[in-house]
Amino acid sequence: MTSQHLPPIETLLPHRGTMLLLEAVTDWDADSAAATARVQADSWYAADTGAMPSWIGIELMAQTIAAHVGLSARNQGRLPKPGILLGTRAYQATMSHFPAGTLLRVKARLVFRDASGLGAYHCVIMLDDNPVATATIKVYEPEDFNAFLMQTSNQS
Repeated sequence: MTSQHLPPIETLLPHRGTMLLLEAVTDWDADSAAATARVQADSWYAADTGAMPSWIGIELMAQTIAAHVGLSARNQGRLPKPGILLGTRAYQATMSHFPAGTLLRVKARLVFRDASGLGAYHCVIMLDDNPVATATIKVYEPEDFNAFLMQTSNQS
């Protein structure tokens, strides 16, 4: 993985304001990315104690995947395309909440990607060098995002 010349997270993700949960991408290569997120006690997701419910970890993983896809596209001279989080079968967390003020490290490693845009990433959230959440996240990056949305809305 390389950490040289990584752009600010705001240039990699479309998320803004309180929906941008990552602080920075710290490392990336063709197959993986690592990012950091600090649990903010005054955020919209904060419990009474200021902690982040661990289920928010799925979004941390998704944002790390999106950053990886964006960096990969830039590296190939392309603009990133919008993608969709399809979900996971098993998100496992070792704690119900991530404590306020802690720095989480999120790692996403590409497991597969096919020509249609379907892909999967194995993701881990680390706290003090200990894994606190894991999942394999499925994503889809359609060739034509607007056509995909139209097709999806016509099926409902």
